[in-house]
Amino acid sequence: MPAKTTTTPGPEADAPAEAVVPLMRGVAVLRELTGAGGAMRLSELERATGLARSTVDRVVATLVRMGYARLDGRDAILTPRVMELGNACLAALRLPALLGARADALADELDESVSLAVADRDGIRFIHQATRRRAMSLSFRIGDLLPAERTAPGPLFAAEWTDADWRRWRERRAADPEDRSFTAVPAAPHRAPDEDFVRRAGRAAEEGWSLDDQLIEPGLVAVSVPVRAPGTGRVVCVANVVSHTSRHTAADLRDTLLPRLRMAVAAMEGELRRAPAADPGPPPAGLALWTGASKQELGREFIESLARGLTVLTAFGEGRAELTLTEVAKATGLARATARRALITYAHLGLVGPGRPRQTFALTPRVLSLGFPPLSRTTLPRLATPHLAALAERVHESTALAVLTEGGDEIQYTAGVAAHHRMSVDVDVTVGTRRPAALTAAGRVLTGRYEGGGQEGGGHQGGGHQGVFAFVDEELEQGLRSVAVPVRDGTGRVVAALGIATHTARRTAEECVRDLAPELTATAALVEADLRVAARFTRVPLS
Repeated sequence: MPAKTTTTPGPEADAPAEAVVPLMRGVAVLRELTGAGGAMRLSELERATGLARSTVDRVVATLVRMGYARLDGRDAILTPRVMELGNACLAALRLPALLGARADALADELDESVSLAVADRDGIRFIHQATRRRAMSLSFRIGDLLPAERTAPGPLFAAEWTDADWRRWRERRAADPEDRSFTAVPAAPHRAPDEDFVRRAGRAAEEGWSLDDQLIEPGLVAVSVPVRAPGTGRVVCVANVVSHTSRHTAADLRDTLLPRLRMAVAAMEGELRRAPAADPGPPPAGLALWTGASKQELGREFIESLARGLTVLTAFGEGRAELTLTEVAKATGLARATARRALITYAHLGLVGPGRPRQTFALTPRVLSLGFPPLSRTTLPRLATPHLAALAERVHESTALAVLTEGGDEIQYTAGVAAHHRMSVDVDVTVGTRRPAALTAAGRVLTGRYEGGGQEGGGHQGGGHQGVFAFVDEELEQGLRSVAVPVRDGTGRVVAALGIATHTARRTAEECVRDLAPELTATAALVEADLRVAARFTRVPLS
């Protein structure tokens, strides 16, 4: 569904005196880009945020420098690297890592979409999804914010609300009668009075489950059960089974799927009881030095306080769910005063809250609003295409991404960028085109046959180039030369091949190896870095 963009008050409104104004402005830009699906014209960002155009330009330039965005003409576009902010939140929660496999297994068993949701004030956010691919399927993404009253998980969270929580919910309902601040759901007038949701929350507290009978949109139904923390019994997340009325009515979900959902939730709670303490691992290193060097290089176009503020979010993670001010400063290399002002800013914006131990801070699920949803369903071709375009522009040759077909004897191009020459390479790299694996460099990479017929690790290493690659000289077609390198996932498994095709009249075989193989390897490293970030808590399809 198309995202709704609304003009918001200035990000500095009602901010505490010690808040970092450039950081608030950067967060405002990230949120607008997120709500718009990950891309906006700079002029639209100016109108949506209420910031001066020069400020928008500097914010975007800083995000580009950090790898969180790129510029395509006058469009600012979020990149997979920005997902490291949401990854920090999901890693700190630990819930996707501990419970995701159980949710996936339930989705396979029921052949229905299953999701895990957490509370975000008077809304809910999804933190894990196992979706079914159908013509009518779940359209919400990890990180999307939905109003509590229009969901099945909402009443289960509301059953634990305080009087202040209910007051804030009523104020929001009155101020936003069509839910236009929730860009992930269709805008619609509130169909039910407030007291209906109060009654639903009461029933959820008594019965331990909740239904959504087409509250979000016609045809969508869901049933939810809370997952409770060991010891305290508080709701830490909600497991949610979603279907369509063409398959189940809401009553049918309750009668047929609720018992199995309850069994799965019991198993999830067992996982939480058995989970060992998280291993914190090393925090990010050298961030303060990097931001200082970037400021020195780029001058006023780089907003150092914005970059430093965003690095504070990455100090959190698995085993680092609650941090003291001293721990945040140490993890980022920032001065305590700098880290303190960033935390004050985030508390004002609802991105950081108090941790359970006194004097600690913790990320809130609202961090997922900073770029995560529009990228949570990215694919490897979409992720790789900007890097292919940059490579094609540098080497002036056609570039392509390919995967091995199910039969294993052909490759299929899943992304490609053509170079423009008077004498074009007579090879079709159109998405979907197939070629014999044995006669292409990409095919040899994907089948482990590198230069000279050797296996991986014994590939050609000429010209000072490090890394393996495959080179094919006029085997597929006379006059055509191609070079390819592997693209690996986070486990080191080769999942795709990145290749360049050229004409014998433009480059000798030696020049292909000397000039193109290193460029391919460098580009593959960029694709792999994006893939590692994007695939940490989401599934990234290869095609």
